[in-house]
Amino acid sequence: MLVADQKSGDGWTIWNGDCVEVTKSLPDDSVHMSVYSPPFESLFTFSDDPRDMSNCSDAQTFWDHYKFLIGELYRITKPGRIVATHCMQLPTSITRDGFIGIRDFRGEVIRAFQDKGFYFHSEVHIRKDPVVAMQRSKSIGLLHKQVCKDSTISRMALADYVVAMRKPGVNAEPVSGPFTAYYGNETTPDGALRSESVFRGTSWNKPGDPWYSVAVWQRYAESVWLDINQSDVLSHKLAREHTDERHISPLQLTVIRRCLDLWSNPGDVVYSPFAGIGSELYCAVQMGRKALGAELKPSYFKQAVANVAQAKSEQKDLFSLAAE
Repeated sequence: MLVADQKSGDGWTIWNGDCVEVTKSLPDDSVHMSVYSPPFESLFTFSDDPRDMSNCSDAQTFWDHYKFLIGELYRITKPGRIVATHCMQLPTSITRDGFIGIRDFRGEVIRAFQDKGFYFHSEVHIRKDPVVAMQRSKSIGLLHKQVCKDSTISRMALADYVVAMRKPGVNAEPVSGPFTAYYGNETTPDGALRSESVFRGTSWNKPGDPWYSVAVWQRYAESVWLDINQSDVLSHKLAREHTDERHISPLQLTVIRRCLDLWSNPGDVVYSPFAGIGSELYCAVQMGRKALGAELKPSYFKQAVANVAQAKSEQKDLFSLAAE
């Protein structure tokens, strides 16, 4: 296995290497859950390493590489458990694709997992701020002046998705029990939901109330998550120096925590094949899971190690985290 380095701590291990090679080294049926954000083909190129999936000359090269990983994820995932993939649809361009439009990357991810044996379990849309998206992508379709010029080119901001794929079989370790915290930005400092839910004429919106878990579930079960703070990312939470590595397309910590709370137990093994600066591993360790990750880019790997070590050293109350 082509691994330049490996770092481990109490309940976590991160490899600096090709995620396919790292995943191949893991035992069959050994991972309870995977949560990660893959490269969106070459939308962002993270390095010039030929093993980097974001460094592909064309879509076919990316998919040939990615499908090897999906097959290995199927092998290492325990029966009945979930792989959660964060993705988005991909904008096309005149220069690359010959037209301005959208590619169904989300659908391609689903079909690739199905081809390897997974079931399409669930998905959720995550609202994106169109102004922030416009400032980042510079897409003419999001500019107001384009509406005034010719609105047939105008489009909506591309939502994020979390696509949950389940490996066939019976889950031998049920993920059970009520929710004790709400991860989102609609809570008060004591963890209560801001918009009170009413059951049988009585409000039960605080942790510990009899119907609190039901209220949390009703939010999580929404088809669209509207209360995800787009700036709730690890770079903003922990980066203390200008030299700290920032991920250019980070996944929000709130999204990761919801997925872990929904589909894993404390003590479960959680894997991220594209660890980046360690967002998924940071949350997993914080929430009492065992974290495994692979990251090819050396600077990201180094930052991920520092971030996960920081997560282990912190002694924050999870109710406080949920209220942030």
